Amino acid sequence: MSPLGPQDLALVEAATDLARTRCHGEDHTVAAVARARDGRTAQGLNVYHFTGGPCAELVVLGAAAARGIRELDTIVAVGDRERGVLPPCGRCRQVLLDLHPGLRVILGAGGTLRAVPVADLLPERYVRSASD
Repeated sequence: MSPLGPQDLALVEAATDLARTRCHGEDHTVAAVARARDGRTAQGLNVYHFTGGPCAELVVLGAAAARGIRELDTIVAVGDRERGVLPPCGRCRQVLLDLHPGLRVILGAGGTLRAVPVADLLPERYVRSASD
């Protein structure tokens, strides 16, 4: 666990602004922003559909890859309607850990925001076999 620095707070503000300005209705209710090790950022919104759909964190991974960003440093998700910072769901925790094992995830509410290693969110993680 680490306290948030100015870059982390800027990431939270970017995700909050994205949630306020782009999350409208039931199709997009969560915004996420990730920062790469080189300082570039990628943004995403969840895409709800009755058959399922990707969470905002997974959309960010695709957006980052499309921009050529390979190493993400920190990610945060923020809910619409002023719900604040949200933790990633179980599926996202597994995907984030598998693809970016050194990632920091911003969690908490209000004045208690903190960044934790993604591995701390999934201590008993599933490990794929070499043939998967």
